Amino acid sequence: MPHQVRAATVTVALVVAGTIAAAGHFDSTASAEPTGCAAPPVIGAQTQISACLADLTTAGTVASGHTVPADWAGLHPAGARNPSGVPGMQIDGYFPDNSTTNANHGWNHDSQFVIRLPEHWNGGLVVSGSPGNRRQYANDFVISDWVLAQGYAFAATDKGNTGADFFRDDAAPGDAMAEWNSRVTQLTVAAQATVLQRYGRPAAHTYMAGLSNGAYLVRWQLENAPWLYDGGVDWEGTLWTDVDNLLTFLPPAIANYPASQSDPAARDAIVAAGFAADSQPLWEYHDKTYWELTQRIYRQEFDPSYTGSDADYDFASRPRAVHDAVARIALTGRIGKPLLTIHGTLDTLLPIGHDSDVYAAMIRDQGRADLHRYYRIQGGNHVDGLYDTHPTLLRPMLPCFRSAFTALESWTAAGQLPPPDATVPRTSADDPANSCALGN
Repeated sequence: MPHQVRAATVTVALVVAGTIAAAGHFDSTASAEPTGCAAPPVIGAQTQISACLADLTTAGTVASGHTVPADWAGLHPAGARNPSGVPGMQIDGYFPDNSTTNANHGWNHDSQFVIRLPEHWNGGLVVSGSPGNRRQYANDFVISDWVLAQGYAFAATDKGNTGADFFRDDAAPGDAMAEWNSRVTQLTVAAQATVLQRYGRPAAHTYMAGLSNGAYLVRWQLENAPWLYDGGVDWEGTLWTDVDNLLTFLPPAIANYPASQSDPAARDAIVAAGFAADSQPLWEYHDKTYWELTQRIYRQEFDPSYTGSDADYDFASRPRAVHDAVARIALTGRIGKPLLTIHGTLDTLLPIGHDSDVYAAMIRDQGRADLHRYYRIQGGNHVDGLYDTHPTLLRPMLPCFRSAFTALESWTAAGQLPPPDATVPRTSADDPANSCALGN
């Protein structure tokens, strides 16, 4: 329903413009350098607090209490180097909501957000939603630190519901995930207005960036609200279609893992479901940590009436209402702004052959290939935390994300085309946690 999303965002934008003008916050002659530390109101927020910090990056916010390390634990390799020393303002708050899964700040209130406004602003804004079912600080290490150091303002949302019981935030199947998309749109409009008030001019470029479910949000926003953005980076986004989604490939993995250690037929069944044969050393961890939990909570989101074993779940045979619930949040490939996708060939949660390979084909089928670049990262896994346990099997994805973001900047701001689609071989660099070349 892109026309409905467009109508809603245009309406909000008009209200924002009128509110700013009425309040006297906008001054076309104002300097891009902020003075003082009075926080602008975040349009639509029910509650907000602010602080001026000597360092907005995790090097400072961990100590000052302006991030929650548990939100971003396990998403980066131990050897990753991050910038620090970025002074500016942090605004924390939440939008009106009736669910309470997010306990950050002791608020017990969902739709929490964080907006960071560096003193030395480069004129841009990066917006992100949390990966998995994590909270609003989940991208602090892998995205926020790096873009803040380049001068970008940064905004992130918890997507409106969090945790393993996120699906309870439902009136009807699919509601909880549909809220993710509307909360990102809401935050983007509000963050753009906040930037305008803080710096005296609108952001010259607004980018979406995210990992996993956060990258699904990038895909959805560029399909359904492209006018809000100049482009996005999709780091292994979750794919939802009626044919390819995690409810189709996780059940065979769950069903066959117990026997796969000794039974070649069970191993073959997991490979046939889409998981790379070379990823077998990762199966035990994913079986314990991801596969069953992920299958269960998303099946409960879309198909709460199902009473059988999740190992036996057959999405294709489920009632029409289940497929209709997935269709509410499904992707089409009809992106409206430049998108760079990176995906690891050893992703053992969202296997590449049933995810980004498919999504790249969907974009081509929609005639939008000129807006897309796709990089298959050899040896990349879904989360970089496992690289430290399997350094000879895996390679970190984080530096490839940074290379992709830099390529997006050059593409959208300077018209420099990114490298063509490619399978990016393992790096021969001595420091794989901080090096990734997408092309020559």
